[in-house]
Parts: sequence; C-alpha cells; structure tokens
Amino acid sequence: MDNYFVYILRCCDDSFYTGYTKDIDARLELHRKGAGAKYVRSRLPLELVYLEQWMERSMAMRREKEIKKLPRKKKEELVDSITLS
Repeated sequence: MDNYFVYILRCCDDSFYTGYTKDIDARLELHRKGAGAKYVRSRLPLELVYLEQWMERSMAMRREKEIKKLPRKKKEELVDSITLS
C-alpha cells in the first residue's frame, strides 16, 4: 500500500501553502527549484513546517482540503503541535 503526505510550507512572506504528495522529498525539491505550485514560486525560500502521513490518496486529498479551509490561527496551531527535524 502506498503512503501519501499532507504538508504545510511556510513561505518567505510568512504565508502557508498546503499540499499533498506521494513523494515528499521530490515534491519539496520541485518547490525549492521553483518548479512546483505557482503560489510558492514567488515566495521562496520556504520551510516544511507540518507533515501528516496517510495510507489512502482519497484521505490525504480530503485532509488537504480540510486544512486549506482552516483560518490562519488554526493552521498555526497545527504547525505548533509538532516538531519537524
């Protein structure tokens, strides 16, 4: 079974970008090269600040949509709830 990741990036303007992917390392590299989402391209550099793992693509997509609808304060709470190293 595959793994899918839902992630939040903090952009250089302190905005958040939420996405999902099957390969988090490859996706981050695309973002950092400016080849990822248009939103992120003009807001480099960026930092991965939140990551969740899901077993099903549909669940990851649902969670991504859920997070995108959250107000900024709730996204900040999510980010503050974990430590990425």
